[in-house]
Amino acid sequence: MKIRTLLLLAVLVVVAGFVALNWTAFMTPTTLSLGLTQTHAPLGMVMLGLMLALVAMFLAFVVYLQTSVLFDARHHARELRTNRELADKAEASRFTELRAALDLGLTHQAELEAASRAALMTRMDQLDLGLRAALEQTEASLSAYVGELEDRYEKGAAGKVGRAQD
Repeated sequence: MKIRTLLLLAVLVVVAGFVALNWTAFMTPTTLSLGLTQTHAPLGMVMLGLMLALVAMFLAFVVYLQTSVLFDARHHARELRTNRELADKAEASRFTELRAALDLGLTHQAELEAASRAALMTRMDQLDLGLRAALEQTEASLSAYVGELEDRYEKGAAGKVGRAQD
């Protein structure tokens, strides 16, 4: 139990003990003034009744407060749950938007890569054709030089053979 509950029970036990010890004094009738009229009643019992009525009112007030706090807590919990669901939906929406943006960016990047690859392949094909043409030209030139050298060699060798026979 909480300390407040124990303290309240201790006070009630002390009051009950006080009433039990002084029961005859509580029951002694006396003249009481009610403002406009007077009555004969035991003052202790009237005061005890007023105290019990006051305790009952405080208990009713405490029950009312606890009930209103409980309803407010449930209402706030519902609102919190609703707000949490909205935040989760917003977060999911942001993730969806981020995924779409990433997909768009990756698609654009892939298109740029494909375009640059195509341009690179075109350039490499052009360079290959240019290199082949240069090689063919070099081969033709080299063949012409070799042919010319062979012709010179043959003329020179034929001239030496003809001089050697003379």
